[in-house]
Amino acid sequence: MTTQGQIRPILTVPHPVLKQVSAPVDAVTDETRALMDDMLATMYDAPGIGLAAIQIGVPKRVIVMDLAREGEDPQPKFFVNPEILDPAETTVPYQEGCLSVPDIFDDVDRPETCRVTYLDYDGKRVTEDCEGLYAVCIQHEMDHLEGIVFLDHLSRLKRDRAIKKVMKAEKLKASA
Repeated sequence: MTTQGQIRPILTVPHPVLKQVSAPVDAVTDETRALMDDMLATMYDAPGIGLAAIQIGVPKRVIVMDLAREGEDPQPKFFVNPEILDPAETTVPYQEGCLSVPDIFDDVDRPETCRVTYLDYDGKRVTEDCEGLYAVCIQHEMDHLEGIVFLDHLSRLKRDRAIKKVMKAEKLKASA
């Protein structure tokens, strides 16, 4: 496993590609691993804790994540064709942000725990129980694979305000 990937631009709302449903990956190949390396480099550069391939314009069911805290060694995780199983009936609010919605944070209610099954960096099948930040992050990233950004969980008013704020910031950045 390497983190020698290329940093790619991250799409921001309201980019239409973010609304696409991502396609399954046939097999974990060198091309898939190169994509994951690029995604990891992009996520670390941003900086963020999770990134779905669609966020860099690649509509494939691939996610990278690293929940290591500052000062801890990196703990990258790679998810190909992830599926959520057994989400808890109890939900908890968690303040979320998103690299595709820069500088916007809001509470989203999500199942407290879930199980996820996926193929890892080497194409091996893994099934894990998730709770806390891990459960929140995998559900957030899985939403991206379905064309959903976390703003879609908010009221129309909050969503519209957030999108306007992101568009204004992008316009200012472009003119700088």
